[in-house]
Amino acid sequence: MAVMATATADALSPAAREFVDSGPKRLLIGGEHAEAADGRTFETIDPATAEVICEVALGGSEDAARAAAAARGALEGPLRKLNAAKRSSLMYALAELIKANGAELAELESLDNGKPLAAAKGDIAATVNHLRYYAGWPTKIEGETIPVSARDVLCYTVREPVGVCAQIVPWNFPLLMGMWKVAPALAAGCPIVFKPAEQTPLTALRLGELALEAGFPEGALNVLTGDGTTGSALVDEPGVDKVAFTGSTEVGREIGAKCGRSLKRVTLELGGKSPNIILPDADLDRAIKGSYEGIYFNSGQACNAGSRLFVERDLFDEVTERLADYAREAKVGPGLDPDTQLGPLVSQEQFDRVKGYIDSGVQEGAELAAGGSPDSADGGGYFVEPTLFVGVEDSMRIAREEIFGPVLVAMPFDDLEEVARRANDTEYGLAAGLWTRDVSNAHKLASMLQAGNVYVNTWGGGDPAAPFGGYKASGIGREKGHANLDAYLETKTVWVQL
Repeated sequence: MAVMATATADALSPAAREFVDSGPKRLLIGGEHAEAADGRTFETIDPATAEVICEVALGGSEDAARAAAAARGALEGPLRKLNAAKRSSLMYALAELIKANGAELAELESLDNGKPLAAAKGDIAATVNHLRYYAGWPTKIEGETIPVSARDVLCYTVREPVGVCAQIVPWNFPLLMGMWKVAPALAAGCPIVFKPAEQTPLTALRLGELALEAGFPEGALNVLTGDGTTGSALVDEPGVDKVAFTGSTEVGREIGAKCGRSLKRVTLELGGKSPNIILPDADLDRAIKGSYEGIYFNSGQACNAGSRLFVERDLFDEVTERLADYAREAKVGPGLDPDTQLGPLVSQEQFDRVKGYIDSGVQEGAELAAGGSPDSADGGGYFVEPTLFVGVEDSMRIAREEIFGPVLVAMPFDDLEEVARRANDTEYGLAAGLWTRDVSNAHKLASMLQAGNVYVNTWGGGDPAAPFGGYKASGIGREKGHANLDAYLETKTVWVQL
């Protein structure tokens, strides 16, 4: 594998270039751009070159309090006055603005995150679809009339917004995963303090601007950029009623503990070490291609990546040899280069993490069938070639811990019960997949796997209406679908003596 010629910020369109060059990026609080209270900033970095894109405000505790107060003002004022039909129309308007500015947003996402531009365009299209799905919900949020046993009593329920919501999102799908949280909150009538990852703040700031352009009240969507201390300040902020977080299980545990002590509502979408199983009767062409995409898509930086591949023993050599050939032929390069198939990792920290796991695998005795070496573009950058390990034991770190990079571990198995046991032998339970032509084995194995998402003869499919989340240490609650809307609503029971 060789990294292709550098194509970075110089490839931006005029609209994206204008946004990048318009000066330091500020917080968006109560409809106004503002510096951080203490004046701090940080640099957002182009992962393809390791060069600075621009300066961004670094919010702190005082800024978190200001943003929460602005959100509270919107909740108790203009946002509360919007009827359901109006909320719906504003959400549709925002969806149209995102679509209209899609080319710019995709370029900013590719520049800031490193992912191939084609993938970023797909993310923006999915963002629009997600928002449109939830835009249909405000007029369908209903209570119930309950036939209680007491005489001459009317008992009914109403659904009300949970309150001010802090939403902390990761860097791997910045705008799309942001919309997974923003859309149901807006549908429920909740104001938001949106905290993007420090590595990828740019599209979140544009989203805040577009929400104002669409007509949302000031304070309905505030954007608080910063690092982990910024997110911690939001979680600790008394003016926040609910926290939604997507990220590592380690940080999720800390957030869950804090929210438990303060009794804030919380949803957590966390990590995974997802098993992907190829049964002996699988369509191998389809299974190999799907398994390749399942781990190397987004350079392996996906919480539901199929990072543990179990292959029936008689097929193991053929499958791994073909996967290794695919990996060696992959075109790795800057996201804005149209020929790129795998972009760089998002940061130096992530690069070091993934390289450390590759070194650990070699030291523990696993065999590299493909990849394993970092590479760099001419101007630097955080490139790691797609890597495949064989000769792996279930007890190795590379087989047990989430790497979050383009690293696949492949292991043979002999029978269904064995592979189900080994697949479930993990603290995680976000996703699992299997490839087979036998419908009985498909349903049997799907029922045995401890995962919130089970893919059969596919990997990673999703829809705004279909819940997404995990068992065990992979999270609490669900993103998407009616289940996520419910997470932003409180139920009030009203008793009326007639």
